[in-house]
Amino acid sequence: MSLPETPSQTIGPFFAVGLIWPDGPEVVPAGTPGAVRVGGRVLDGDGEPVADALVETWQADPDGHFATGSGGFGRCATDAEGCWAVRTVKPGPLPAPDGGTEAPHLDVSVFARGLLHRLVTRIYFPDEAEANAADPLLASIKESQVRARLVAAADGDGLRFDIRLQGDQETPFLAI
Repeated sequence: MSLPETPSQTIGPFFAVGLIWPDGPEVVPAGTPGAVRVGGRVLDGDGEPVADALVETWQADPDGHFATGSGGFGRCATDAEGCWAVRTVKPGPLPAPDGGTEAPHLDVSVFARGLLHRLVTRIYFPDEAEANAADPLLASIKESQVRARLVAAADGDGLRFDIRLQGDQETPFLAI
């Protein structure tokens, strides 16, 4: 007997139960040299905030190595306005599978109501124009306006990256 597959999320989300911890958005402690705040809003197709999403980030360290344990990993629930933010440091470049180099970036997963599976994207840094131009993933996106949606914008002392789940300005998501 064979049973049909079941959705990975049938009701919920229940992110507050075990998935959120007080210092989850603190990838690095306050006062860490080079620390930067990266944040924005999660918005639905109508531009309305998604108040119950979870944004998860992971990254290499500044030397381009993946940390062991919980280093380089952050998790932040959105608030009533859909806002999220993590405090981190800019990661170093990584070797690409084709022998090239990936520009410094944060890997991002988004979990939210109505999503049966997480959405995955990247956040690139605006001060890395040369590295971004050579990045294999960014280079694979032919439309410049779509490619630009993966690059954060300077915002005061930090970086802003809004995640749009649908619509004309939808964030590019990766098929994994």
